[in-house]
Amino acid sequence: MISTVTTTTVTTVTTVTLAASLALLAVVALLLFLIQKEILSAATSPRAQALSRVLNIAILPLLLSFAFIAVVKVAEVLR
Repeated sequence: MISTVTTTTVTTVTTVTLAASLALLAVVALLLFLIQKEILSAATSPRAQALSRVLNIAILPLLLSFAFIAVVKVAEVLR
């Protein structure tokens, strides 16, 4: 019984820690891509402009995940 509880507790703590790490990684990646997009959109070369538009492919899913993370964190605070 004790070993089951201990294993379950360790698994739960590990899962929560992993989720928090992935959330932080997603937010940092979103910030880096947004900064890179702003820098590239200010450039005058056509290649930089094209890369700026291509970054939308990475930014949109990260933006959606950021919104989900924010909603979950607000729900945790309100609960």
